[in-house]
Amino acid sequence: MLEYFGDEVDSGPYSGGEGPAWYLYRRGSILVRDEYLTEVRDILHMEGCLPTSETAGGQPTEFAVIHGVRRLRLADTTSTLEALERIHRRIGAGAATPDHLVSISNSPMGWGGGCAPIEPTPVPNGSTPSPAPMPIALRRGRSTGQGEGIRVVILDTGLDWDAPEIHLWMDGVVGDDDPAIEPRRVPGAPYPDPDRRELKWYAGHGTFVAGLVRMMAPRAEVIVRLGFEECGASYESDLVVKLDRILRDDYPDIINLSAGALAFDPTGLLSFKVFHENRLRHHKGTVVVTAAGNQENRKPYWPAAEPWSISVGALDQFQARAKFSNYGGWVDVFAPGDHVVNAFPRGWYTYQEPPKARPEPTRFSGMARWSGTSFAAAVVSGLIATRMSQTGENGLAAAASLLAVARTVAIPGVGPVLTPGTPELE
Repeated sequence: MLEYFGDEVDSGPYSGGEGPAWYLYRRGSILVRDEYLTEVRDILHMEGCLPTSETAGGQPTEFAVIHGVRRLRLADTTSTLEALERIHRRIGAGAATPDHLVSISNSPMGWGGGCAPIEPTPVPNGSTPSPAPMPIALRRGRSTGQGEGIRVVILDTGLDWDAPEIHLWMDGVVGDDDPAIEPRRVPGAPYPDPDRRELKWYAGHGTFVAGLVRMMAPRAEVIVRLGFEECGASYESDLVVKLDRILRDDYPDIINLSAGALAFDPTGLLSFKVFHENRLRHHKGTVVVTAAGNQENRKPYWPAAEPWSISVGALDQFQARAKFSNYGGWVDVFAPGDHVVNAFPRGWYTYQEPPKARPEPTRFSGMARWSGTSFAAAVVSGLIATRMSQTGENGLAAAASLLAVARTVAIPGVGPVLTPGTPELE
């Protein structure tokens, strides 16, 4: 991730000067709430932190993100964090923040992301998916629930176009092509041979998440949108534009976001907060399910720590909290997320992380075993969809009902839990 973004990103601050960085952010830019824009401009202008007409080189210095937030470009000689400290001293927290790098990927040395802590392992095509699907309830001779009539939109790495053709439970899943699978599909040209494809880092993540949603809600309408084009990461300012587009164009009941970041200050990710204030809360019943992250600690992870999101930590195979999962009072529920098995692209993948790192690629034949809070979030999204179709509740109401169930079966030392086999869900 750092190799791809290079000098475009910076990290900070370091814990004690020697420890790992807490987050990554876009160098040379800040995000500002519209209501503070004039005041922030004045502060930065007086401090010499903004480009002049000469140093700007004819390039724009302000960029609209979504209604309520703008991105300001700083002078080349200005430190992003020093500029923010000047603003905070004059205005206080919450007016301006870095443009954080939000990630689905496991970050080296604990840097700002971490929703899939290990790389996938191939399993034979035709293996039994895990966790198992929800039991099918019958009413007057026909199946009920299963997510029928519910739309789940997944903002992730896109979809492997091959998966719905080879896995029955993926039939009808649609979305944007996953660009980490090469060669890409070309309209009007013959499809590339799936067994000759190269799978880049975090290829198939969105496909795997979609498969888990479908196991929990087999009749749900599932759409996978492209939010992370390279290395499993995207700037928060770009990501909220895509979330805004999902609300505008896809009319979701449930949004699954298996990604996040640690943040500059306790207010979290500014653009996500404004997205909720100005857009999401006006869409009655739409619920956002988020991964709690995999830093193995209780530091708030955003946007999962937002009060308006359903934050999901991971259980291991023994119904304990998975070692990698974040935890704390801001995590709403825990669900299966360790050694999960589901759909994965066919092709060849070169491992990047120890202990599996090696130059020779490994062949995947259509399924994989993977672990992370990303996948626990997908399980909960599917369970919410099934609940909605059974009871007629909207997304927010169904999520609240399931959290109430989860608290009745809470595991001491872990917290509220949801699993497909919970009797109260049948």
